[in-house]
Amino acid sequence: MHPAFSVIFLTTLIGVGQGLFLALYTGESYAVVELLPAQSQDFYVWGSVIAVAFLIGGLIASVFHLGHPERAWRAATCWRTSWLSREVIVLPTVIGAISVYGGLHALGWDLSIIGIETKVRGDLTLLIGLGGVLATFLLFICTAMIYACIKFLQEWSTPLTVINYTLLGTASGFTLATAFASYQAPDLVNFYGGWAIVITVTAFITRIASLIRNARIRAKSSLQTAIGVRDTRIKQRSMGFMGGSFNTRDFFHGASMLVFRSIKWIFLALTFVLPVILLSAGMATASMTMLIAAFVVQYIGLIAERWFFFAQANHPQNLYYQTVG
Repeated sequence: MHPAFSVIFLTTLIGVGQGLFLALYTGESYAVVELLPAQSQDFYVWGSVIAVAFLIGGLIASVFHLGHPERAWRAATCWRTSWLSREVIVLPTVIGAISVYGGLHALGWDLSIIGIETKVRGDLTLLIGLGGVLATFLLFICTAMIYACIKFLQEWSTPLTVINYTLLGTASGFTLATAFASYQAPDLVNFYGGWAIVITVTAFITRIASLIRNARIRAKSSLQTAIGVRDTRIKQRSMGFMGGSFNTRDFFHGASMLVFRSIKWIFLALTFVLPVILLSAGMATASMTMLIAAFVVQYIGLIAERWFFFAQANHPQNLYYQTVG
């Protein structure tokens, strides 16, 4: 498939925003039961602002993928049958939930709506945050299922697509939370850094699993199934025309095999290996620069990873439009 950079930026940017919010809520949950030191309201306010900024950035990037942006609202009307439509509904819900969560912290509304005296404080923000967490995981599923539900694109049609979208977004969010904590809440650097490394390593394992799976795929479509014959002595000699078309541009990445294979090793290094090294070194030396570099390097790696994800999907129509004997 042809990787569209508007979609690449949409999925990677909202993944960072979702992951950062999960990190914020995890940190607050640990703090209210006194497993972590309590943080100022500013930490959650500015963290929420950054998370919302990434989500809105992804939303803006998606506009460039639409032929008629003014008709985008119509996408929400097909929520019964379309994962894209569900994503269109859930994304603003996540933005709204995180905005309310950050707003409650900004207003200092540390309310106890349950009415039971415990060590847990801030019931309202925890409940609103829990709603945001559920919506965040739902958004991961909606975004990933847009691709995982396409049965004839065998490289995408696997539960690993959903798992990888969730883990990669969460890993990038926790890595950003580590860099953010080094500036705003140094007490939480090791907590977020440790989780960022664990999630990144887990994402590395599941991404490798998907690469191995895809390398072993036996294509269901062939020249024989395309025209309904059993004779194996079929050889395609022409695609019927000399010039390019929508079919030759939109369903094939167009890169050479050398570039295609190189991108795989580049994203494995930038998304997984280097961030773990930089996070470990940053925590050991209390270096904010290394922690920021870990996020920047990982995000660049995610762009390459998402390009490879889209490019690796081999559309059956390429049997005719890209393969010429």
